[in-house]
Amino acid sequence: MGEGKNEGVKVGIVQILICVILLGASTYYTQFSLVPIGTAEFVVPLFMPSGDQLEKIGFVNLDGDGNGLTYASVSRKNEIKIAGERGADGIYQIRSTGELITKKIINKEYIFDFTFEERKSKVHGYSKKPSEFYVKAPPLGDFAIIVEPMIAFSIISFVIGVIFTMVLTMVIPSRVGIMSAIFINQIKHTKASIRLQTGFSSDIIEILTMRNKDLKNFDRDKIEAAFRYIWDRTITEAEKEALDVSVSFDDIWDEETDVTFFRTEAIYHRMTEYFSGFVTTEIVNTRDARDWNKNKLFFTKGFRLFMVHYFSHQFANNVTGLAYGGAAILIIAIGIRGLKFIPAAKPSMIMGALFIEFSLLLLMAVTLFYTEEEERTDKMLKRMEDSNRSQLDALKAQQKDMNQLATALVGDSSDLIKVKVEEAITGYLQSGDQVNSQIAEAIADKIVFDIAKK
Repeated sequence: MGEGKNEGVKVGIVQILICVILLGASTYYTQFSLVPIGTAEFVVPLFMPSGDQLEKIGFVNLDGDGNGLTYASVSRKNEIKIAGERGADGIYQIRSTGELITKKIINKEYIFDFTFEERKSKVHGYSKKPSEFYVKAPPLGDFAIIVEPMIAFSIISFVIGVIFTMVLTMVIPSRVGIMSAIFINQIKHTKASIRLQTGFSSDIIEILTMRNKDLKNFDRDKIEAAFRYIWDRTITEAEKEALDVSVSFDDIWDEETDVTFFRTEAIYHRMTEYFSGFVTTEIVNTRDARDWNKNKLFFTKGFRLFMVHYFSHQFANNVTGLAYGGAAILIIAIGIRGLKFIPAAKPSMIMGALFIEFSLLLLMAVTLFYTEEEERTDKMLKRMEDSNRSQLDALKAQQKDMNQLATALVGDSSDLIKVKVEEAITGYLQSGDQVNSQIAEAIADKIVFDIAKK
């Protein structure tokens, strides 16, 4: 009945190695390709000259090193010379000219350089290190802003790399994808958890968590037997006290019943009332995760099972602690900035602290999003009461059976029991002398006497 793909998968060196390679490559690409482009797309439109300013000065994209990430203001004459006329809308157009950045072309009023190239004042008209971004515009003050991307953006690059690596390893086979292997193992563990909480057999758990499409094609007789057992098992105290108005399984089940609809609307509902909403949530999320196991593009379903039933339970407090730690780092950075130990022209440390706190708050938000709502106390107490009553009924039945056994032991069959006990003890003593026979008889008399006394 079970799917082979739902068995546990061992996470080995292959998955770990591929994960590390993907994480390193994606982080590197983000830091040295996406970050410069993203920064340019954000900063340039905000601080570039516009309106009347564009009538007085030129503003072009100097594509000297082929990456299109260097912008500077130039004279109108140079703008026409190296970039051509503006568009009909009056907004500058970026032109790739192949011209190198030189101090003869730019006028130093607006300079945006998001490359990892070194600039020298004697040659380019301004200076910066390869590890720096250079931003100069009148709205930002008289001095240029120097941003060190390794300090300011490395954290967010790592976070983007982690997200990319996780998503990619969710959609590739489990033999090479670490997240795929973790999800499959989580399916197995959650099914075991459901079995422990409900006491149902593995075959019934399989039917409860089976994909809708697979359930429709499954043996209907086995489905009916499983549903009937669950129905009888989940009779509440209220139903027992009102047997004249309760609905039996046969009242709503027939050959035309849609098995998937019945499972969702009847079986899951009864299990929620008898056990708890958390158990039903485990079942539903496991069912959806098996959709992911069939089609890896549904990776959000596997991710939900992992987050709700493992990560949020195990690491919720750790994530909250990290978020507070990030806030502490940010407070220290802002405090140092307030004391003028971090100059306004070099905000890299402040930006790095902001991105740390942003990343941790994002992780905290995702964790909270996948944290199950706490169930109402009155409903929990009611279910505990029903469960205790059921256990009490079971104990009473066991007590009745024990009383019947005791009655049999001290009734007419006591002489027969005595003989059997004597024979058993004598056999263990493995001796035929008179002393051991008397010992066996005395022990048998003592057993029967103690039982009768009880």
